[in-house]
Parts: sequence; C-alpha cells; structure tokens
Amino acid sequence: MPSPIVGLHHVTAIASNPQRNLDFYTQVMGLRFVKRTVNFDDPGSYHFYFGDDSGSPGTILTFFAWPGAARGHAGVGEVFRTSFNIPLSSIEFWNSNYRRTGYQRSDPARDSKRTC
Repeated sequence: MPSPIVGLHHVTAIASNPQRNLDFYTQVMGLRFVKRTVNFDDPGSYHFYFGDDSGSPGTILTFFAWPGAARGHAGVGEVFRTSFNIPLSSIEFWNSNYRRTGYQRSDPARDSKRTC
C-alpha cells in the first residue's frame, strides 16, 4: 500500500495579470519572491514562486503567468480559495495592511472552521 501524503511542497495557480500577482504577494502579503522560471510545459510563459524567507518546502505558492487567462470556476478538482494561518494577535496588523492597500479579505472568525 502506498504511503499517505503527509504534506505539500507547493500549490500552483494561474495569474492572468502577472504584475498584479507579483505586487499582491510581495507588497500586500509580504511573501518573498523566491524565483521566476520558464513554465516547462509552456516555455513561452513564466512560473513565479513565492514563499517564506528561505523558500522552505510547504510554504511555496506558485503561479503560471498567463496574461488575460479567463477566470476559473469552483468545481470538482479545482482550488478556489487559499488561506494563510496567522496568529490571532496579528489580525489588527493584517486588517490595517489590507485597508492601507485597498484589498478586501474574508472574515477570519467566519472562515476559521473552514480553512486550515
């Protein structure tokens, strides 16, 4: 019997606006831009990697930069929301950061039972 999956190295999504994607994850979310490579399945586009300060496995969120890509739809096999686990003591910092940058966020109290 195969061993169970005990974690993820990274999650990949699509960025239809690569510059906005880069700005959001570095300037708003404070992630490190780990690297930019070519998308090996589509060498005409880039693959962006964001993560913690050292690029540790399990902290990596990546995006295929496909300008103008159509927005996805929630469905079977689709990831439609990602979330970050934050200390309760940092909620005011994040609220302030989102207000400052003009982004909206979901209510952590409402989502705390649905996210991990």
